[in-house]
Amino acid sequence: MNKNPFPDSVYLKRTYPAEPDFRGEYFRDQTKIIHSQPFRRLKSKTQVFAAPGNDHICTRIEHVLHVATIAVSICKGLNQTGKWKLDEELAYSIGLAHDLGHAPFGHEGERAIARKIAPANFMHELNGYRVVEHLTCYGRGLNLTYAVKDGIICHCGEDFNNNALKPGPVPNDLEAIKDRRHLPSTYEGCVVRLSDKIAYLGRDIEDAVRAKIITYADVPSIIKKELGENNGEIINTLVLDLTHNSADKDSIGFSQEKFEIMGELKKFNYKHIYNHSSVAKQKDVLTYSVGKLFDYYEELFEKYAFGKGYADEQKQAAKSFGHYLESMRHVYEGKAGAKVIVTDYIAGMTDFYAQECIKEALGINLNFSF
Repeated sequence: MNKNPFPDSVYLKRTYPAEPDFRGEYFRDQTKIIHSQPFRRLKSKTQVFAAPGNDHICTRIEHVLHVATIAVSICKGLNQTGKWKLDEELAYSIGLAHDLGHAPFGHEGERAIARKIAPANFMHELNGYRVVEHLTCYGRGLNLTYAVKDGIICHCGEDFNNNALKPGPVPNDLEAIKDRRHLPSTYEGCVVRLSDKIAYLGRDIEDAVRAKIITYADVPSIIKKELGENNGEIINTLVLDLTHNSADKDSIGFSQEKFEIMGELKKFNYKHIYNHSSVAKQKDVLTYSVGKLFDYYEELFEKYAFGKGYADEQKQAAKSFGHYLESMRHVYEGKAGAKVIVTDYIAGMTDFYAQECIKEALGINLNFSF
């Protein structure tokens, strides 16, 4: 029977001791995640289309729920084969939390921050770990289990080089991870990593049709024939393919045929959705605006540091930044410089709050309509 390679004591370990209760450790993590402020903010963070006025276009909170439920479906399917022993609660917890590190405006906000702090890295996977371990609850973190934190930091859904996944030979040292090259230490983390792909590929088409960027007729016939006509059919096809293909293996992955079609779907999405002229124009504005907002807060910090001067500023954006520094002073003072602090502050913003700050601080009015 396929199950995780390391002892439960490795996966269940928390940074701070916690008395077990009747909920079970991974369900307990779910409640911690759902009640956290970073999770609440996902409802107003970009999936693909920034700050959409259309309530039916996917936001980040919908995406993580899709990933979590897809991951559990895969675990259920594999467990029913009798050859796998996967923890559905763990998979759901990782799915819920995997994108807590996303900046406002999705991947474009992520890229804008990365440019400001280069050569240091800003990746939402690494930041997700930082959020749950070092920043949330005024620096106390959520005290999640190792297995969930490992799944967050190793979830990279953009990776199409690796199909068949299984845990690495040794548990990851989470504090030492600085890039996207690491595989999860659990099979459930591998499931979430693949579920991420299933969740966004079809839904992004659905949203692009609703935003009138493409029509379903534009989608190549081979994709519609092999994967499905709509998002629901695509999810169903890929979940069934993955469970059937992985049932008698020691790794989790799609059939080679379906994996290649997924690659074609990804290419189509990049060409016709992510690089569409209206989306590209939006990206240019966002890159510039987030970069200038970063400069604004960095200059403020260089001027006042942890002093009281923020209260004397006329703009609420400055006052609020001062309040943040006051509440997190014990986390940052003597340990972090301006770039780290400003990165944490901006990355935690929702699209709408970032828009307000950009408008007030910079006089730039971001008006997106999809």
